[in-house]
Amino acid sequence: MQLLNLKQARWLSLGFMFGGLLLLLSLRLLTCFVAGFLVYEIFNLLTPHFQKIISGKRARWAVVAIISTLVVSLLSLLFGSLTGIVMQEMRDTSAFNARIGLILNDVQRHIMVYLPGYLPVSVEELQHEFMRWVQEHIVMLQTMGKDFLHGFVTMLIGMVLGAIVSLYNVQEDMEKPLLKSELMRRVSLLSMSFRNIVFAQVKISSVNTILSAVFILGVLPCFGVHLPFAKTLVVLTFIFGLIPVIGNLISNSIVFISGLSISLPVALAALVYLMLIHKLEYFLNAQIVGTRIKAHAWEILLAMLVFEAAFGIPGVIAAPIYYAYLKSELKEAALI
Repeated sequence: MQLLNLKQARWLSLGFMFGGLLLLLSLRLLTCFVAGFLVYEIFNLLTPHFQKIISGKRARWAVVAIISTLVVSLLSLLFGSLTGIVMQEMRDTSAFNARIGLILNDVQRHIMVYLPGYLPVSVEELQHEFMRWVQEHIVMLQTMGKDFLHGFVTMLIGMVLGAIVSLYNVQEDMEKPLLKSELMRRVSLLSMSFRNIVFAQVKISSVNTILSAVFILGVLPCFGVHLPFAKTLVVLTFIFGLIPVIGNLISNSIVFISGLSISLPVALAALVYLMLIHKLEYFLNAQIVGTRIKAHAWEILLAMLVFEAAFGIPGVIAAPIYYAYLKSELKEAALI
């Protein structure tokens, strides 16, 4: 009877776990899940070091205070910097318009032969075309704004939940009901899979950052080209690179805009180089993540392809984590 109950509890816990993971994608809560688990893993990583200095639960509270302070400080610095840049540009719009005009003239000179009549020839025409595009796509922009706000809010909620959960350290020797015990085992396997994927993504981001730094700080200066805020671009490449797939797109766009401020050929050269790195990320992701979870590269790529078809970009981000967890469960059941 006890064995039967154990099997029932295990199957029930598996149903809860896999059903919940799929609901995360359907309900657009993947950002909340990733942020919460990331904070939870950081707490578990730092707490043992603090326990050498501060005993008991106070060590976990100290980690909570430090991480919270860092997150709030970084967010405040980010929004403050963005606000400062916008206000600075709004103060002197003539210089900004002059710079845009130079960029437009450069673009016209290089590709007008191939695209005659398709590009604006002045700042005024660019503003007119931009406003017309905004009016035609106002619904899409509203949806994007709502999605961004939803993702940001759920990320903050996830971080708070991760911090709260990390404060309650469950003792391994405590006797728990069967279902609770099985659920905790599922969460433990998911946590291990998530940790493997995160550490792998750090490696991938490091490789991407090194390759980008070689181009931005090494190759371009050899040709007399110095991108504005080059060192900052390298730092942003690493930070955004921690986000699978989407992070590279964001960093590539920033580098392209920086290159465009110099000339169109520089921007195009940077874009081509960064696109090659972006394509390389798929194989790096499959190879490095595959090593972590003992999976072949084609398995990860296939999982990413299927999840992208089913759930879009969030599916690409979730695929390595979900597949790593699936393999952990199969190994746990001695099926592979």
